[in-house]
Amino acid sequence: MTALPLIAHDRPDAVIAWRGGRPISARRFLLDVAALAQRLPDSMHVLNFCADRYRFAVGLGAALVRGKCSILPSAHAPEVIRQLRVFAPDVFCLSDDPQCPIALPQLLYVDAGDGAADSIAGELRVPLIPATQRAGYLFTSGSSGAPVPHAKSWGKLVRCVQAEISRLPVADLTGCAILGTVPAQHMYGFESTVMLPLQCGAALCAERPFFPADIAAALHAAPAPRVLVSTPVHLRALLAAGQVLPPLELIVSATAMLPAGLAREVESRYHAPLLEIYGSTETGEMASRRTALEQQWRLFPDVQLSTDAQHCWAHGGHIEQRTALADVLEPVAENCFLLHGRTADLVNIAGKRSSLAHLNHQLQAIPGVQDAAYFVREDVQGSLADVTRLGALVVAPKLDAASILQALRQRIDPVFLPRPLLLVEQLPRNATGKLAQHTLRALTAVAAEQQPHLFA
Repeated sequence: MTALPLIAHDRPDAVIAWRGGRPISARRFLLDVAALAQRLPDSMHVLNFCADRYRFAVGLGAALVRGKCSILPSAHAPEVIRQLRVFAPDVFCLSDDPQCPIALPQLLYVDAGDGAADSIAGELRVPLIPATQRAGYLFTSGSSGAPVPHAKSWGKLVRCVQAEISRLPVADLTGCAILGTVPAQHMYGFESTVMLPLQCGAALCAERPFFPADIAAALHAAPAPRVLVSTPVHLRALLAAGQVLPPLELIVSATAMLPAGLAREVESRYHAPLLEIYGSTETGEMASRRTALEQQWRLFPDVQLSTDAQHCWAHGGHIEQRTALADVLEPVAENCFLLHGRTADLVNIAGKRSSLAHLNHQLQAIPGVQDAAYFVREDVQGSLADVTRLGALVVAPKLDAASILQALRQRIDPVFLPRPLLLVEQLPRNATGKLAQHTLRALTAVAAEQQPHLFA
């Protein structure tokens, strides 16, 4: 495996993308890649900030053709950009926004004219990319600390996506329109909404809808067969809004544990199988399950787990190097495991153990609760300094704190009841549905200042 093709589409007129209901051919894509590749500066590192998923894919292809490395942070706050300039001093920003706020040297993406790309005679000349070429650095979300970069080679990325393709319950993805609600700069979005369609002959959808009505509209604009790549937060919002979706071939979910009840409701409402993906920025996607039907996860081909007293390690297959996982995994059979939550989320109170992921699941499952998040209190002092204390932020417009706590007592041990339980209008999750630790701390600090009696 010395070099691998940029795309799997084998005909000039094969549809590689949809934008606003209009097709974009593989020929057009390769012409756009070549045109942009000529415009790229000599710098080695490219921060691909394109919001339009097609333009992002063109930017990725152009960088690969020129031997450049894509920098893909999942957040673009000024401090993150400052750290990027230290990490890669020559980095420049490729953006499709004329008012791009990123404080870096910039190159504006320019759309080529429609032209007559599909009428150009000749074979489709697909660039071959060395398997060992460093394709990019993807960054952890920062939900548990500062974002950390992880190098990805082209060969390993392709092998990961091929493993994902082998697990999807669809016989042939060729020609499917794949719509994602997650940004292309996130590892899951990068793999399943950009790399996946490029490597299986499917078509990516340029849009990145966020709100339920926009997701429904984008799906209606795309032709069948359709695949929706989303998150538990977006899926829950679609159900709550009662959105009517066109027929779907498949739904894919990741970024947070998907409750089995939610998975069954999604499958029942939209009459499509829902596959949940497990992975991380460090490893890429590495396991899957049909959550509505099974608890166990199945590892992707050739991926292996090993455990020691401190960690569970993943290695083999497409994983770049032996990696300690941030989650508690319990191997239960050959190539299968149970997921118990993040290592950092484990809590021990009065000799009883649980995880924040499990507690969040129980809290979010209460009828009337739209969103919720447990947090470990950092304000405990004095004699309680060595005792873990938990609180929770809850979005439940039609409920009060007392009724939520009463319902929660039926689901968890009383030692894990949140003190306090704070009702808020919304939780400011990021584009992948996660809550950064600094966001939780800021919300809690404001609540403690406004309602100090609840933190007694």
